[in-house]
Amino acid sequence: MRVLISGSSGMIGRAVARSLAGDGHEVSRLVRPKSSAAGAESVAAWDVRWDPASGDFDADAAEGADAVIHLAGASIGDGRWTPERKELLRTSRVDATRNLVSGLATLNTKPKVFIAASAVGFFGDRGDEKLTEYSGPGHDFLAALTRNWERESQLASDFGARAVMPRFGIVLSTSDGALPRMALPIKLFVGGKLGSGRQWTSWITLADAVGVIRFALENEAVRGPVNAVAPNPERNADFTRALAHALHRPAIFPAPAFALRLLLGEMADALLLSSQRALPERLLSLGFSYKDPELPAALQRIVSEGA
Repeated sequence: MRVLISGSSGMIGRAVARSLAGDGHEVSRLVRPKSSAAGAESVAAWDVRWDPASGDFDADAAEGADAVIHLAGASIGDGRWTPERKELLRTSRVDATRNLVSGLATLNTKPKVFIAASAVGFFGDRGDEKLTEYSGPGHDFLAALTRNWERESQLASDFGARAVMPRFGIVLSTSDGALPRMALPIKLFVGGKLGSGRQWTSWITLADAVGVIRFALENEAVRGPVNAVAPNPERNADFTRALAHALHRPAIFPAPAFALRLLLGEMADALLLSSQRALPERLLSLGFSYKDPELPAALQRIVSEGA
């Protein structure tokens, strides 16, 4: 299978590319003009020029792709959400996805599968509500951003592709992403729960995130939004205790909500204090098998293995 990947230099993109190439699939990176996709591993047999902002797309190089995995987008957690940052988050997701889908629609032979990352931020702050793929969206900035992002991804079905939008929770890996930042204060003996600690955290290990993408790639029954989370979300206080236990540290210094808001502004409520109790109803009904279904064991594994 020929698979085209955007965001191949990111944590998930690198792992997916490595997994697919290891199984003999032909992997290609979507790369910006004059970019070597710094950080991406050399697994691509053929790269495709694509400018997310302008929509410039090398259709000739993309011909023959059986599937597209779209993981590109500016990091949600890098920097306060100023108006300029919010615009970058929007253009790097909504506009970029629209441009990519439009480019793929021009191909003589269209890809059969379009898998585009999404996030549980779609649901907004929902307290203790159990959230499945049938639950409606939230109303904050992140929920609106994610809803519009998914809408553009779904348009790939207009040219006949099977569109899949995995809604990822926090993807856990010691190499990159949120976990090293969460672990640092605990390692320094100054970590603890965030705010009340009662907010639900939806999570998935990197190994299972790759597994979900592979499952969606190979299983034609997987369509539309899919909650790409472990089946057992945890409250923040329990998550923090489990991480501290895996790191052999205490977690006794809570971070008050007002301090987080003072430091991070709007982003604190959306990313750290909001509650999303997302459940992977679709994945479980289709028979997806998790490597890491329980948080304490998952954290013990990835910390000990450096995964």
